This record gives sequence, C-alpha cells and structure tokens, in this order.
Amino acid sequence: MQIARWGNSLAVRLPADLVRRLGLKEGDQVDLQPGESGLTLTRHRRPEEILASLETFRGRLPAAARLSRDDANGR
Repeated sequence: MQIARWGNSLAVRLPADLVRRLGLKEGDQVDLQPGESGLTLTRHRRPEEILASLETFRGRLPAAARLSRDDANGR
C-alpha cells in the first residue's frame, strides 16, 4: 500500500481484495492503532448492525448474567 497526500492530510489506499475481505464500504469509520506486529484496523459497527443486534437482544438477559442494584452499587 502506498501513502498519498489528500489535501493537508495523508491517506492510504486499500486494495480492493482487502476491502472485500474486511467487508468495508464507502463511508465506514475505522480506527488504526499501532500494534506489536504493525497496524491494527478496526471497523466501527454500522448503525444498522447495532440495531440488528439490539433487535435480537430484546431486553432479556440470561439469569446468570443479571445484575442486582446492590451488586452494581457495591453494597
């Protein structure tokens, strides 16, 4: 990949194969973080993905995952 100037910033153009493998789309938000073996790219979840996961959740937690107010407040 090559770094190029984009206005006053620098940009990296991602190869089409990598974009397909990562499931990226134009307008997606990503974070790049330095890691031990190079950069780590993390894609932010799209609003429709967040809504879909909330629809499957429907406000129900397994009994083992429920919190009491006393536990949450350290009582």
